[in-house]
Amino acid sequence: MATMIEENGPSTHGQSEVSSSSQARQKLEGLLNKNMRIRMTDGRTLVGLFLCTDRDCNVILGSAQEFLKSTDTFSQGEPRVLGLAMIPGHHVVSIEVEADSLDDTQGFGANH
Repeated sequence: MATMIEENGPSTHGQSEVSSSSQARQKLEGLLNKNMRIRMTDGRTLVGLFLCTDRDCNVILGSAQEFLKSTDTFSQGEPRVLGLAMIPGHHVVSIEVEADSLDDTQGFGANH
């Protein structure tokens, strides 16, 4: 769901956009401290705890590990421990929330 956040003050587009904005914010808040897998444009994959994002879609992961794109499709290789990592939004290809992280979260389509 795309959410428009205006830089110069509150939106004058109506109540429905405000409610969708608050719903998007609630979903993001529900994902805080969940394990995420982020694929980047250069083929690397980072796995870590979702700590923060901003309006430019930059993402901060805690306890992050980096997996390099391997030529063998069956092996991910050894992870490199990064710790705290910032991923620029324009390098993000996809974001996945690990299913184990969602087991205790309701309303995000987790299958029990």
